[in-house]
Amino acid sequence: MNVSYILIAFAAMLGMMLLGLPIAVAMAAIGIVGGLFAYGVPFIDSIAPVVWGVHNDNLLTAIPLFVLMGELLLRSGIADRMFGALAAWLGRLPGGLLHTNVGCSALFAATSGSSVATAATIGTVALPSLYKRGYRMDMSLGSIAAGGTLGILIPPSVNMIIYGSLTDTSISKLFVAGIIPGLLLAGAFMGFILLHALYTGKAVREEKVPLATRMHLLKDLVPPGVVFFIVMGSLYSGLATTTESAALGVIASLLFAWKSRKLTWPLLQHCFVQTAKTTGMILLIITAAFILNLAISLTGVAEAMTAWVTSFGLTATQLLLVLITFYLLLGMFMDVLSMMVATIPITFPIVTAMGIDPVWYGIFIVLMCELGMITPPVGMNLFVVHGIRPDKGGIHDAIVGALPYALIMIAFTILLMLVPGIATWLPGKM
Repeated sequence: MNVSYILIAFAAMLGMMLLGLPIAVAMAAIGIVGGLFAYGVPFIDSIAPVVWGVHNDNLLTAIPLFVLMGELLLRSGIADRMFGALAAWLGRLPGGLLHTNVGCSALFAATSGSSVATAATIGTVALPSLYKRGYRMDMSLGSIAAGGTLGILIPPSVNMIIYGSLTDTSISKLFVAGIIPGLLLAGAFMGFILLHALYTGKAVREEKVPLATRMHLLKDLVPPGVVFFIVMGSLYSGLATTTESAALGVIASLLFAWKSRKLTWPLLQHCFVQTAKTTGMILLIITAAFILNLAISLTGVAEAMTAWVTSFGLTATQLLLVLITFYLLLGMFMDVLSMMVATIPITFPIVTAMGIDPVWYGIFIVLMCELGMITPPVGMNLFVVHGIRPDKGGIHDAIVGALPYALIMIAFTILLMLVPGIATWLPGKM
């Protein structure tokens, strides 16, 4: 197939998304038009089995289960108590509660699976306290927006499930692969906050909390820790599949919600409705992505693009550097989900042909999605934290505050390229 036709189709799909058409509509339209162009009406007959196969895949049942797990922990007030406990332990560090923002985001990410949910939850809990204590609003917003991105890197992650389903990569290994990079990136964020506080001479510190009080508050960190241990422990040990581990996580979340005396029918109704809305949107997009994948596989697009890219003689490192630039620019104008499902069918065959590990590339893609969450003008987390800031200032504070964290993500991605074992070592031990 002529590469110019492929580039035109890809540009048309991105153009439809930028014009505001639903992601699923844009992807399905390009897939159907491309398939009809290459094969005619018989292509339509092949769509039904694909759609049925997608919705009959029990692996995707994990998506609503993980979404429901996060909703239960969020609505039962566990996030509020978790923030208070971490504030007592981390508040004395130079930078004060900014460390708590990142630490709480990392811990909540281990139960929510969503970047936006993490940023919104931690922002709602933290921003009023930060505002009252006189913290710089740009630093406050930036730390929460960046910390929220950990929601799709630290498992469980809905984005990893989508990547695994699109590329037929083990989701269990993807989850395990995200643990070390997620913790290291959280540590890098906190390291920046510490150095910035010391360098500027404005090292804000909270009042020291007695050790007995801090030890007592540790009980509020138990629920997210137990849920994470149940989900990841069952996966790593091989005792449960991804879907089964998600179900175990939901049961644990229900028990903690009941123990906190928040497990009421209105709470359950709200959690179920929100889960249904989120899951419906994701599965519709995945269905459209598989229709596009069908057109790509039947028309030989992947093979043509792979041959075209390899003709430039790029090494694997050079190709990844090009992809970093590509995703950085794309993330400025597209939301994370559309960026993933629109590009993975094209880029995945190319990078695997270059010998890049599929699990490692999954972590790379998630990092690029994280970057897209905090790059203007369409960085979703920027809008989330801006919308809940208490002083009603301009969005430029969120953009300026998130910029250093975006640079840290790029530097961390390069480190991941130099030391791929950061992502591949732990899955290799499964």
